Amino acid sequence: MKISARNRLKGKIVEVTKGATTAHVRIEVAGGAIVTASITNESVDELGLAVGGEAYAVVKASDVMVAVD
Repeated sequence: MKISARNRLKGKIVEVTKGATTAHVRIEVAGGAIVTASITNESVDELGLAVGGEAYAVVKASDVMVAVD
């Protein structure tokens, strides 16, 4: 796999929850942190995502926002 994004976090899938059209995929990365991705159910099926499998959380963002109370 080649991808331009440099923020790739390899981990283990710990949960896949499908909704009507969208799924939440939780990936445990180094240090025990959990990254949650919201992707289509179709993508889950095409990628063969399942609990226990390895996957990358790929973060591609052009903006970072800061908020305070």
